[in-house]
This record gives sequence, structure tokens and C-alpha cells, in this order.
Amino acid sequence: MNIYPLPTLVAVARSLSPFYRELYANLPADFQLADLPVVEQKPYWEANTVRNNRLLTGPLQDGIVFKSGGTTGDPKFSAFRKTEWQSFTEAFGEALEAGGLKDGERVANIFYAGELYSSFVFVMKSLDHARANCVQFPLSGRADFPMIAHTISDFDIDVLAGVPTTLVNLAEYLRSEGQTLPSLKRILFGGESLYPDQRDTLRQAFPNARAASVGYASVDAGLLGYADLSCGPDEHRAFDRYTHLEILDEETGQVIEEMGRPGKVVVTNLTRLLMPIIRYPAGDRAVWLEPAGTPDRKLKLLGRSEEGARVGPMTLYVEDVLHVLEPFHKELAIANFQMLVTHHDKRDQMTLRIVAHATPEALAQAAERVKSAIYACRPMYADLLQQQLVHPLQVEWVDASALVINPRTGKLKRVLDQRHGS
Repeated sequence: MNIYPLPTLVAVARSLSPFYRELYANLPADFQLADLPVVEQKPYWEANTVRNNRLLTGPLQDGIVFKSGGTTGDPKFSAFRKTEWQSFTEAFGEALEAGGLKDGERVANIFYAGELYSSFVFVMKSLDHARANCVQFPLSGRADFPMIAHTISDFDIDVLAGVPTTLVNLAEYLRSEGQTLPSLKRILFGGESLYPDQRDTLRQAFPNARAASVGYASVDAGLLGYADLSCGPDEHRAFDRYTHLEILDEETGQVIEEMGRPGKVVVTNLTRLLMPIIRYPAGDRAVWLEPAGTPDRKLKLLGRSEEGARVGPMTLYVEDVLHVLEPFHKELAIANFQMLVTHHDKRDQMTLRIVAHATPEALAQAAERVKSAIYACRPMYADLLQQQLVHPLQVEWVDASALVINPRTGKLKRVLDQRHGS
């Protein structure tokens, strides 16, 4: 496994990536991690184009490519060399043992697959690399619930892995059929948080199964954290060997070392050279739970930061909304917007709060057009809605005074994630 020291990462990025060359133009010869500028999402993804790419350090000659959000006309993608993909899945697979994976266990994988989506393939490959030798049942998230239930029962499945929305809907199906699956021992979820009401639903369908995170990772940032048996809900341990994980103050950018102080997660990946991830915002908020210097220091996730709003297993980025609202600006005199994510009745819901100036009739008519444009921009949103995995998008027309701002700085909080009660 190739693990690169920070000076090597920076030297390669600076010499071979036009984006990083420009970003590090004023970087001194002798630097520490905190001296490096934090990557800004918009220019980063503007540089990472399919053609005439200014981010990658070399041509795409081997490995694997995944898509990650972005607008319909400008999709994001993440590229891994073959060796980098191997390192990613090896490290994640080895960490599954810390979460309780045992020799001989039977694991059913119902994560999503296809359309350049990473989770199913990633979990399958990671299980291949796990030190514990398990038996895999690659069902995918699009398998119908009767088939999944029969497979769990017929093959005495021990572990079920998938996104919470799919797991909860499977549990709802079992309840509607008057069934439970008491043989299941563990549920491994990923891609989104699992909330208390969802845990209750899972316990009713799988009374003897313990629900825990499969781990903390993303197709963009790579390795972020793993869950061992000491981790509670939303808790993970940093991959010290493979990453530099930081929590930064959301206003000042100051590195947070003390426990309990919220900030945004920033990651530097030490195994990727083709698409360098150096002080890259992971899109989440978190707090440290252990003192500085603790190996693989434990952190707790607090929801998404302002780069994007997570709705079920799908991320709607701020830039997506900017793109959708652009044609409406002149017609409705749109001044600002805010994205609010809540959770009720076992599903996530996003409310798009827009400051606009038009007649009530015009606003009412435009609300449906905005919804349709958002669904067209992020087809996965519409798919999740059709599958009843998330609540419909809501559009609210509000006064500027209704938008939530930071009381200390007066800055708009572009994304409000209130699913954790904050």
C-alpha cells in the first residue's frame, strides 16, 4: 500500500496539477499542514472537468471512475488509479474487523449500484479485503424486498449492509407482512445518519440485530473514519495512518484541537496522487470526543456543513440550487435562499427557503417549476421520492429576515441541518 508523506503529496500536486500549482503559488518552501489553504469547492470542481482537466496530475490510464453529485450539465467525478482504489478498499476492509466482522459471517450487501455510483462496489471490494473471511451476498439496493427477506431467511444471513432509507423501508415491508427476521445479528449502515425513530423501526423487524456504521468515507474525500465497538451513534475514529483529519472553525478556519467544539471536517488523503485531496472539505460538521494526540482520535458527526445538503443518501449541493434558480432571478427578483433539512416520520425532507419579490400567484406557480427543476437537476432525488425514501421537496417564499444567520458574524447559514436537533 502506497502512503505518501505530506511534502510528497504537495510536490506532486504543485508540479503536475494546474489547479494546485495556482493554489500553492505563494506557498513557502518550509510549510506545515495548517499553512496550506483549504480547498474551495467551486473552483476545485470547475477544474475537474471530463476534458481539458486542470485538477488531475496525469491522464486516466487505469483504475476506476465514479460520479458524485453536481448539476446535470456539469457532473462531478472522482478518479482513482488502480493502486489507489486498492489502498482505499484495503484500509476500509481491514477496519471492518474493528467493527465486529467475524470469520464465517454471511453479509448481504443492499447498497446502491450502477450509474457510476460507488457504494455497492466499494463495500463489496472492501469486504474482499477484510481480514475476517466472510461470505458475500451481493443483492444491491434495487432488489425487491420479498427477495431480500427470503435471502436473509434462507441463507441465515448474519449481517445486512445498506443505506438507512433502504433498511428502514425493508423493515416497514416486513412489518406490513407481519414478519420479523430474528436471525440477523448486525446491520451496517452508511451514506447517511441513522436516527432514533429509524433505529426503533429496525429493532421491530430485526429484534436481535445491532445497528452500527459501516464506516465514514466518501467517493470524493476517500477514507474519513471507521467505527469500532466503542463507537456510539454518529461516532467514528480517524484513519491516522492514511489521512490527516482536521476539524476547523467554520468562520475563522482555525484548527480546533479541543473536545466538544463544533467545526467542519477537512481531510488530506495520503494515498491519492492522481486526484489530490489536500485540505479538502468533506462536507460534514463534527466535534472531537477524545484529547488531542489520541491515536485514531474519536469524533462525532453533527450533520452536513454548508457545501451541500444531505437528503437521505443523496446530496444536493449549493451550486445545484444556484444553477436551478438562475433562470428565475429576473422573473421573481430572487435575492437569496437557504436550504433546511429536517427529519420526521422516518424520512428526511428538504425545504428550500427563497427570498423573492413577486405576486402571490406568480410565486405559487413558480414553486412547482422550481421543484421540477431541482428533480431534473438531481435525478436521484426524484428516484428516492418515487420510492418513498424521502419526503417531497418543499419551497417556501420568505422575507430576508426569516433566513437564519450567524449571530456573531452576520453571515448567512446557507445550509441548516436540523435533523440532529441543532
